[in-house]
Amino acid sequence: MRGVLFSSSRPSSPSHSFAPSSPLTPLHTFSASMMEENIENAESVIMKWDLETSSYSKVAPLFSDNGRDAKEFLKAVKDLRNAMHFFVKEDSSSEKLIRCQNLMQIAMKRLEKEFHQILSANRNFLDTESVSSRSSRASRRPSGSDDEDGASDATQVAGNSLSEDEHVSEIVMADLKAIADCMISSGYGKECVKIYKIIRKSIVDESLYHLGVEKVSLSKIQKLDCDVVELKIKKWLNAVKIAVKTLFYGEKILCDQVFNSYEKIRESCFAEISKEQALTLFGFPEIVAKCKKSPEKMFRILDLYESMSELWPEIESIFSIESLSSVRSQAVNSLLQLAEAVRTLLSDFETAIQKDSSKSAVPGGGIHPLNRYVINYVVFLCDYSGPLSDIVADWPLPVQSPLPESYLSSPISDGGPTSEISVRLAWLILVLLCKLDVNAQLYKDVSLSYLFLANNLNYVVSKVRTSTLALLLGTDWLEKHEMKVNQYAANYERMGWSKMMASLPSHPTAEISFDAAKEWIKKFNSGFDEEYRKQRSWVIPDLKMRHEIRVSVANQIVPVYRVFYEKHREMFRRDMGVDSKGGIAPENLENYVWDLFEGARVLGSATL
Repeated sequence: MRGVLFSSSRPSSPSHSFAPSSPLTPLHTFSASMMEENIENAESVIMKWDLETSSYSKVAPLFSDNGRDAKEFLKAVKDLRNAMHFFVKEDSSSEKLIRCQNLMQIAMKRLEKEFHQILSANRNFLDTESVSSRSSRASRRPSGSDDEDGASDATQVAGNSLSEDEHVSEIVMADLKAIADCMISSGYGKECVKIYKIIRKSIVDESLYHLGVEKVSLSKIQKLDCDVVELKIKKWLNAVKIAVKTLFYGEKILCDQVFNSYEKIRESCFAEISKEQALTLFGFPEIVAKCKKSPEKMFRILDLYESMSELWPEIESIFSIESLSSVRSQAVNSLLQLAEAVRTLLSDFETAIQKDSSKSAVPGGGIHPLNRYVINYVVFLCDYSGPLSDIVADWPLPVQSPLPESYLSSPISDGGPTSEISVRLAWLILVLLCKLDVNAQLYKDVSLSYLFLANNLNYVVSKVRTSTLALLLGTDWLEKHEMKVNQYAANYERMGWSKMMASLPSHPTAEISFDAAKEWIKKFNSGFDEEYRKQRSWVIPDLKMRHEIRVSVANQIVPVYRVFYEKHREMFRRDMGVDSKGGIAPENLENYVWDLFEGARVLGSATL
């Protein structure tokens, strides 16, 4: 008979095989007796932990290490709840029901205290990093266990694979879940949720404060010094990964475990705990993106964009519920504003190159400061090729004519996002090279113009070759521009040394008179002295190119001169005297050539 009567797990949905009738049947009388007995037993347990009457209960924890007291208390509440369901159907104004309600209030007051105490006293065991790391194990725990079995379940789950702290944490979370299930089932969910929200929100707020996250407005951040803004960005970059991957994720896991059986409650709890701080956190990049822009801010904005885009899948998952759609929207808006800021800065950077107002030529045909700044800037941009590819994917160049074919060569992809960033960076380099062509016209000496172009294009090619730009622009780009460097160098040699080369005799071993030889030597010395004086302040910074041009110039002049000089050396000695200076010795001529291209140095005349 008893087994049939209590076959249902909850009296709120009793078997309909028997219904109360009047007058009372023997079966009904027996059920009432059982419920009265449940009330008596529940009262003895609950009153032992009454905060108003028991001095022991004021200091002793109900949820202790052994868990027996907690299990007994939760079972008493469950039995009391079953009795209330029974008597409310019999007589909603009966004294027994009023007695049950009073006992339930005492029990709930006790559980409120325990819930608050467990949440407050076990912060170290409920830290979000630990909770998130153990979420996979917790998710495998059965969720349909009865209230009174919660603490014992945790003890069974925590085996040898868990550390002591993890063991305690498992028990604490199981206790919280057991209390929450009991209070919500008893109609005291509002009180339980209020305690949970207050304590956990204060922990989230405090954690983000210590990470350096604070609410700032656009007007406030625009008034701050650049160094202060830079520091805030660094703090944010460090904080956002911890906040998303550990703090918010762990908090969501904790909510899900404590309120596992109540979807709406756990969603509302997590939303209220996290929403305000999440909006503050994800709103910061949008504020930075709207600040006054300068080229130097590009890389910090890219840092913000890269961090947000990498975290977006987790943000979308953690804040997936409808009540947190504003958090997702804020994250998306920040990404859009950051992307727009990057596009604006790229356009401004291009315009700044075109409008460079340098009016003086670089001494000696050296590397132009604009070249150094721009190409190093572009090299740094390559470190952000991933986020830049997303940003410029649907952003065409502001010109109708296509780039030269060599700028479009990329070994990585064809037509994909990578090729878009390749084209964009190649375009910036092309704008730079066009500006350098204009600057080359500032030189009055054409040969120095070509040396300037050779130096600066070689600097660009070297930077490309030794950075990730080589992967983005491709080997074809490098080969074609290296050829152009060689062409500029050859044009320099032709224009700079054509007069000297033209003065060399076509037949250096031919027999000529002393006067003719003397006149030729005099003419050559004069011409070389003039070129040497002019070019000794010119510069070739690249060691390899400097060596190659020195060798090329020396090979075109010195061999022919040496043959002629050696042919007529004795004639000069015989007719002009042993100590006569009959021209530059070939070895000295070669030394003078090797003295060139190191910049301005105080040197005397090249003649002996």
